[in-house]
Amino acid sequence: MPNVPGLRSPYDKVGRLVYFGRMLDKIRLQSLDRLPADYVDNLGDSKPGMFDARCCGFLCVSYDAIRRRTLEGGRDEAVLEWAEQRGGRRTDEECAVWNGFMMKHGWRDAPDIVQRLRRRVAEGGLEGKPIETYFDFIDFDEGRDPVSAKAWEKPC
Repeated sequence: MPNVPGLRSPYDKVGRLVYFGRMLDKIRLQSLDRLPADYVDNLGDSKPGMFDARCCGFLCVSYDAIRRRTLEGGRDEAVLEWAEQRGGRRTDEECAVWNGFMMKHGWRDAPDIVQRLRRRVAEGGLEGKPIETYFDFIDFDEGRDPVSAKAWEKPC
């Protein structure tokens, strides 16, 4: 995949959460018809295990509701606050577990998950890159280098 203008790294945080901002970016880009077709199939919460579905499940708010609220406008932090008002505010510990799980997904995971990641790396022509997780794969695939940037160390 090429770099998609307006689509941030999954490592980037909104509030205390990784990935959430990327999901909002995809919602906005799709509404403007600027999200590449390859991304559209995995939008929403209808496919268990996909990152959007995991994020909505963690927040206890449906994708459709988050999509509607996002398209009303406002800062990402306001959308997150809105989601927490509906689904409940997560503790710092829950957010730490969420972030750790998401940032490490694919690293020393179940064999089928690791094999799928390796297959995606090969299909993307990214062999030889220091890709250990799906977040790493996404960033390298979109032209960012999370390893050099130490993306996982960015503070909230």
